[in-house]
Amino acid sequence: MLQFYFHPSPNPMKVALMLGELGLPFETVAVDIFKGEQHEPGFRRLNPNGKVPVIVDDGVTVFDSHAILLYLAEKHQRFLPSNPRARAATLSWLQFVATGLSPFSGQAVHFLHYAPEPLPYAKNRYLKEVERHYQVLETRLSEARFLGGDEYSIADMALWGWARGAAYIFGDKALTAYPKVQQLVQTLTQRPAAQKAAELAKPLKLKTDFDEQTRRALFPQNL
Repeated sequence: MLQFYFHPSPNPMKVALMLGELGLPFETVAVDIFKGEQHEPGFRRLNPNGKVPVIVDDGVTVFDSHAILLYLAEKHQRFLPSNPRARAATLSWLQFVATGLSPFSGQAVHFLHYAPEPLPYAKNRYLKEVERHYQVLETRLSEARFLGGDEYSIADMALWGWARGAAYIFGDKALTAYPKVQQLVQTLTQRPAAQKAAELAKPLKLKTDFDEQTRRALFPQNL
């Protein structure tokens, strides 16, 4: 059975959605990143970068959320179009999320909520880049039903992973400035696979306090 190394943070949630959409049986292996379990030698053998998610599928180990999405899509021939034009669009938008929205969102969250001292330049820099990326996505979704075109794909799943928690960056307004993105996220959130993904963390006993142990676990290079 496939093993899914999981924490309910944005990148693992992308994979949780994909697994739900595929209807694959899997074993959830909790990795408590607030306790630093991602740095333990056993986990580092799976992902030398010490990040979740990871899957082990019939002895094949895959780390990085977008690598996992691609691996599963290609293996099961779903959620990645075969038509060259649609496939190219899907891959392009998948990478747009991977290299743009995801890292800029992560840095915005860090400087808005977790930096030990307020740094106005960093807050503004990353918030404005997140806003710019959402505006690019808004324009795309004004032209197409899904990021890749007419078909729901792994690019949309990748977007959902971060966009579902946009309020943590934008506050109460969340995605209201980007109605097309908001509509897509709401549509995906209503899917049974997304609801199953949201339930994954409930039976897990994970640390929630953001204390010095958590700070050292998440940002060891800054200490």
